[in-house]
Amino acid sequence: MEFHQHHRNNNNSSPQCSSNSNSISSSSSVTTTTTTNNNNNPMHSWWESVSKARSRIHSLASILPHHNHTLSPLADSERPALSLLSSPTAYSALSSSLSGSHSDPLCHWLYDTFLSSDPHLRLVVLSFIPLLSGLYLSRVHSSDPPSLAGFEAVLLALYAAETKSRAGKPLLVTIPDLSIPSIYHTPLRKTLSPNPTPSVGVISPPLEPHLAVKSTKRACIVGVALHSYFSQISHMPSWSKLEFCLFAAGWAGQDCPCRREFDPIKSLNNTLSLTHENGEGHLEIEEVAQALNSLEIHHDPDCESPKGITKGHRIPLPWEILQPSLRILGHCLMGPLNSQEVKDAASFAVRCLYARASHDLVPQAILATRSLIQLDNRTRDAAKSASSAAASNVNTPTKTKKPEMLLVSK
Repeated sequence: MEFHQHHRNNNNSSPQCSSNSNSISSSSSVTTTTTTNNNNNPMHSWWESVSKARSRIHSLASILPHHNHTLSPLADSERPALSLLSSPTAYSALSSSLSGSHSDPLCHWLYDTFLSSDPHLRLVVLSFIPLLSGLYLSRVHSSDPPSLAGFEAVLLALYAAETKSRAGKPLLVTIPDLSIPSIYHTPLRKTLSPNPTPSVGVISPPLEPHLAVKSTKRACIVGVALHSYFSQISHMPSWSKLEFCLFAAGWAGQDCPCRREFDPIKSLNNTLSLTHENGEGHLEIEEVAQALNSLEIHHDPDCESPKGITKGHRIPLPWEILQPSLRILGHCLMGPLNSQEVKDAASFAVRCLYARASHDLVPQAILATRSLIQLDNRTRDAAKSASSAAASNVNTPTKTKKPEMLLVSK
């Protein structure tokens, strides 16, 4: 009897349960639809990104109260994250207070900001990678290294994100096969050969997850952070690129004369001495001296950077760090939108790295740095020729054209 009574009660209450379940399912469907619409709504996504960026900027202003007057206006802009990225005052304020210890609030801020899903906020964190990696590598190789757990936490966050994006695959590059005609060239004699296997170069092997920065994996982790910086280098401000060039020159630590081996200054000095010995005209000596000054990368004879400042000191440079560093310096040298200050600093750093690679006998580093030096010299020669041609065209007198006479028949 009790079982039947319980079954009857369940049957009697089934319409109410059915109505409740219908209402719950309908409300959940409405919630899901609303969430989907919010995600697809660009205005909602924009406002969410702005709110998140403003929250991070206000958090940074609370850490740096003395710079509140500089940071607060950035939060009120239409694109606060990009305003923070393009503010040299905010960059210098944060960089001057960065210690890298486990209790450093700025390292916590960089870590939490990078974990956000906003791409512009991640660009802000990436802009500090040259400073962060430069300070970290310079201090960790000192005789008495301090606590650098804050720096390591940020580097591990970048490494984990890159490991996830690569999904266990290496970074590869396909090397062109010169035996195969390109789409712009058709050989006269076509040879029938089987399909050759394309040559593939490995830029970076598959990444393994790491929970701590060990001494054996330090170069790999820092190199991956530098690769992440290079992948977004077109969005990086000029002061961030300049910071990396200064650290790269300090890391090389070579002040020997061999870094000027491929500079055109050497050949001009030889021409100057030969002209002086042959007793030829004083005018040619002055012309060569002017060309010498125009081609020289101005820095003092103590092998300091173009602005007289080098950051960091000589450190071990394995290929895991040197390869992404040379890619970054290549962009700083050849990027058409880079300032002349960045190009000069990159030119100086590449020459220092060439001297370091020549002393360490690293073949791939010697080839890479020599190529960058030669590209730099050709670019400077081309710019000098273009400016000389423009100056000659301005100074060349031109005949005034007579007004044209139009004959009109009556």
